[in-house]
Amino acid sequence: MEMNVNDELLTRGVANIIPGKKELKGKLDNGKKINVYLGIDPTSTKIHLGHAVALRKLNEFAKKGHNVTFLIGDFTALIGDTSDKETERPALTFDEITENFKTYKKQAEKILDFSLVKIKYNSQWLKPLTFEEILKLTQHFSAGDFIGRELIKKRLAEGKRVGLHELLYPVMQGYDSFMLDTDLQIGGTDQTFNMQSGRTIIKVRQGRESFILTTPILEGPDGRKMSKSWGNAIWLEDPPEEMYAKVMSINDDQIITYFDLATNLGIRKIKDFEQRLKKENPINIKKELARQIVSELHSPNDATKAQKKFETTVQKKEIPDNIKLFFFDLPELGIVEILIHTKLASSNSEAKRLIEQGGVAIDDVIIKHQDQIIEIGKQRLLRVGKRNFARIVVK
Repeated sequence: MEMNVNDELLTRGVANIIPGKKELKGKLDNGKKINVYLGIDPTSTKIHLGHAVALRKLNEFAKKGHNVTFLIGDFTALIGDTSDKETERPALTFDEITENFKTYKKQAEKILDFSLVKIKYNSQWLKPLTFEEILKLTQHFSAGDFIGRELIKKRLAEGKRVGLHELLYPVMQGYDSFMLDTDLQIGGTDQTFNMQSGRTIIKVRQGRESFILTTPILEGPDGRKMSKSWGNAIWLEDPPEEMYAKVMSINDDQIITYFDLATNLGIRKIKDFEQRLKKENPINIKKELARQIVSELHSPNDATKAQKKFETTVQKKEIPDNIKLFFFDLPELGIVEILIHTKLASSNSEAKRLIEQGGVAIDDVIIKHQDQIIEIGKQRLLRVGKRNFARIVVK
């Protein structure tokens, strides 16, 4: 039986719909244009493929003519959501938040057509709230519900600080939903608790139901949730060759999930790939996946070049001809300092992580200790991962 447009809209890239898919589909099948929003707190400057799953879903609703809002949490970012964090977030200034969103929007445009959506800032209604109004809002919620959340319980059990202000975050997000007269909120599964607060306020103050659509978590190549701290993210701003190679490093059982959540390919085409996976070498399908992702986020020409480099430097284990030379004053130096100087690591912590993961080699000998001293000599080949090279030379 063929899916109608709303079946696919409410199935692909969807983890859960609250209170239910049937009820939301009925609303959409009636032809009513609904108010949909996705909120982001610009607490960082980079977006990865995992973040983009919710952006894709928002874009689908926008393309179907619904009233879509991309909400910038410039006020909620002052607190920072700790739903998936084991510590408090550091406080940001309004200037930092504004600067973060500039880079965030530029990346989001690779996924989201901003000509079809409204952009709003929640400081518009949160900043003017009086203390009396805040007290009235908090009466709709229980502190027990908040501290009963898994990570909050864990922090309390470990004697870690849980700021009183953190309890206000779900209240603020719920007020966002109310002020936007929301029919549907979109967010990751880790946002379910916060989004439920919006349903609560709308139910109490407007006497009606609203909906939540959660999107699945896209795992990184190592099988864990994509995270900057774990170094397993595929960033929307990754250069084409790096993006291609990262996609090629995912596990075979992730291929179809990536087609489904990280590309714009139609469902029929994805099902074709699913059938081919049963007969063909997975690497062939993975190459097509990597090409598709790089083509969408960069260009088809970039994807062709990235595939060629991957096949030359990784599959055939050939070393590129145009490796950059880096000169050093000292005949020997610590490997961490070398990685920083060659810009193959952006920080000491990243350099140490790369070494711990066995991703750093000198002349094809893997470096095992972060305090290892390297004799630079006339010219040595430094490799990080399978695709990043530098030649190090003493002056």
